[in-house]
Amino acid sequence: MNKPAIQYTPMMMQYLGIKEKYPDTLIFFRLGDFYELFFEDAKIASRELSLVLTGKNAGHEEKVPMCGVPHHASKNYISKLIDKGYRVGIVEQLEEAKPGKGIVDRDVVQMYTPGAYIEGASIDHNFIASVLFNTIESIVVFIDVSTGDVFIENVASDIASVVSALEMRHVKEVVIDPSLSKDYQQVLKGNVQRLVMIQATLEDVHIPLSLMGEEKVVYQRLLSYLLFTQKRQLTHLLSPVRLNREQLMNIDEISIKNLEIVQNLRNQEKYGSLYWLLDETETAMGSRLLKERLQYPSFDRFVIQQRLDIVEALMKDFLTLESLKMLLKEVYDLPRIITKIHYQSANARDLFSLKKSLLQLPSIYTLLTNMHVEAIDGLITNMPLLKNEASLLEKAIDDEPPVTVTEGGLIKQGYLEEIDRLKALSEGGQEQLMLLEKEQRTITGIKNLKVGFNKVFGYYIEISNGQLASIKPEFGFERRQTLTNGERFITKELKALESALLSADEKRIHLEKETFFDILSQLKLVTEPLQTISSTLAMLDVYASFASVSHRYRMVRPSFNQQRTIELVESRHPVIEKVMKSSRFVHNDFHFSSQEDVCLITGPNMGGKSTFMRQVALTVILAQIGCFVPAKRANLMLFDAIFTRIGASDDLVGGQSTFMMEMAQTNLAIQQATEHSLLIFDEIGRGTATFDGMALAQAILEYILDKVHAKTLFSTHYHELTQLSEKHHALVNMHATVVEEKDDITFMYKIKRGIMSRSYGIHVAKLAEIPLSIIERAKTILIELEKQDTKITSQASVLPVIKVSEVEAKLKGLNLENVTPLEALHILDRLKRLIK
Repeated sequence: MNKPAIQYTPMMMQYLGIKEKYPDTLIFFRLGDFYELFFEDAKIASRELSLVLTGKNAGHEEKVPMCGVPHHASKNYISKLIDKGYRVGIVEQLEEAKPGKGIVDRDVVQMYTPGAYIEGASIDHNFIASVLFNTIESIVVFIDVSTGDVFIENVASDIASVVSALEMRHVKEVVIDPSLSKDYQQVLKGNVQRLVMIQATLEDVHIPLSLMGEEKVVYQRLLSYLLFTQKRQLTHLLSPVRLNREQLMNIDEISIKNLEIVQNLRNQEKYGSLYWLLDETETAMGSRLLKERLQYPSFDRFVIQQRLDIVEALMKDFLTLESLKMLLKEVYDLPRIITKIHYQSANARDLFSLKKSLLQLPSIYTLLTNMHVEAIDGLITNMPLLKNEASLLEKAIDDEPPVTVTEGGLIKQGYLEEIDRLKALSEGGQEQLMLLEKEQRTITGIKNLKVGFNKVFGYYIEISNGQLASIKPEFGFERRQTLTNGERFITKELKALESALLSADEKRIHLEKETFFDILSQLKLVTEPLQTISSTLAMLDVYASFASVSHRYRMVRPSFNQQRTIELVESRHPVIEKVMKSSRFVHNDFHFSSQEDVCLITGPNMGGKSTFMRQVALTVILAQIGCFVPAKRANLMLFDAIFTRIGASDDLVGGQSTFMMEMAQTNLAIQQATEHSLLIFDEIGRGTATFDGMALAQAILEYILDKVHAKTLFSTHYHELTQLSEKHHALVNMHATVVEEKDDITFMYKIKRGIMSRSYGIHVAKLAEIPLSIIERAKTILIELEKQDTKITSQASVLPVIKVSEVEAKLKGLNLENVTPLEALHILDRLKRLIK
């Protein structure tokens, strides 16, 4: 923003100079008790916050657009702007106003941005990220300033994989190098609230020693931006945690959605998700860690077994479990309190919450050490108790402190003698005021005379109009204020008392504030121990939640094998079972040997195929996050990834149809899967013509069987595909059972081995109360079609030779080594049109 040729008042010129340095930031300019916005910022704020837009005389004949918000209520307004994707810069005075000095120095003291907003009330993480695109792997660094968490993840080089990683963590702001291609910038802008381009890095940025090469560059760029916006050193940030794909199960963002891991598909809310089922945590940091574990299950057998050991121990000692949960109820959001301490924005209520949290530590430590469980002892052995800091807060912070630090009442009686003396003087003064009021009533004979106070006129004696005639000169009353119903006066005695009281109050408030910030400085010195405590309690909270849920829903400890087998006895879908609130859920057994790779499931819609596949996937996830599973017995292989293709979803904005999305997601799965992966495919190929879909489904199945060897659950209505088991012994057929009586069917919701020869689609339509005339006509058409006896073996296994010269020419010109499966599908589509 260039400085205007028009010369405004010095204050407005100061504002314009600041705005020029922060052109894409809404400037909240502090004037007295208000934050004011001017020019275009005022118009935006007026529109977004429903504020009245006014004008300000600023040394020019045309008034400057202006609106404002009260300083004490600014957080609510700022929050709304942040939610809409704006950045807000807070401008404060940097010096005290002095007579004759002129305009005081002002500047931005902090910027609030969507990805670095520490005042939000949400329990969830609030991540900002930086991305570096590479030809082999891209690097993404995530930082949550409000909790201090830092994560580094290597993802596939393509933009889709990067966007998926950003969406997994609901990143709101992304920092990039401005040299990034315009196409990539456009895609990122469509998926985050704010895209920030920054190239320069600061020399004084502290880089953890564990970071090298390009990781260091990405971290440095992001930290540089955060230092620019936060205007302070972020020494509370934790050491970066690398998301090591060799130690974690890979679940892409599509599968997180399809399996309803953290939110349901219907309205994207927590209810009905696996997170909803498991979240019986008592603390905010425990809830965040639980979501993290669900999105990134472990692939490390030792880690999983340790987690299960702790959950099992807590389940066996239910009294200890309940006591632990009761103690954790008194623990507050420690990571965010730590951040506020570093920002010097913590209030006395935050420190009171910290005190209550620290006071629980000795009891938690004693409770758990008495269990004598090796895994639990290893977890809590190095947890500091910070008894001195707890004692300090117990002695210093008042039990009912105010919200702000500017009105006193922060420090407890007995902590500092001078504060007590000033407080006693102030309270004694109140008693003196009552005595003075009583004396004046006696002297004047005016029974309704009262002594009062307001911030403008200070202390006064108020007398109604009807009693003014009773005032005599010897009373020494001096008129201070005239009211409609009376007059207010002051006396020499009241003046002296006022001076003493106001001086004592002012000194007490100043000393309390000074003492409070001294305590913050002391707490800042124990940041690392506090972070260790926070991490330990979060893990304990998650384990306690797992134990409670596992106990309530009759879950069992899973065992693991290295033979690539799956054995589930009386397996259940835990979320649906909870929603049903009864024991009516039909359990299923599932046995998948080491020689079997594909389970082909047929059966009618609504017969339970999708539920069965999902519950197998959820069971695997529960086991690998270290929770018990909903079954009578569970023996599983360890999975390195889960990929799903479930349901229909168009990407209208991206111009992709349901079928294109289906093929893209299928391609991603089969390209990234290994023999240790789990694939869940629901009705692949149904988005195109019958024979095309059938041929594609068969080709995909054969590719998995011949090349990938991933454990695959594949539901289909193409009953002809069941014949593949004759050629491929690694494929087994299963079906959803029904009981047919005359013209009606009953769903049994049992998945059993074997082939189902019919789809019962017309029967399902009848259950949905489709008009009878349509049902009867469908039966007639079905009889005619069945007479044709069309089989997939005659349609797909023996393809006719197409002798079309132009098609041959196209095929000869292809370099198959450089063609991806998705590109191959496009080429096939073009060739098909040529044939027609």
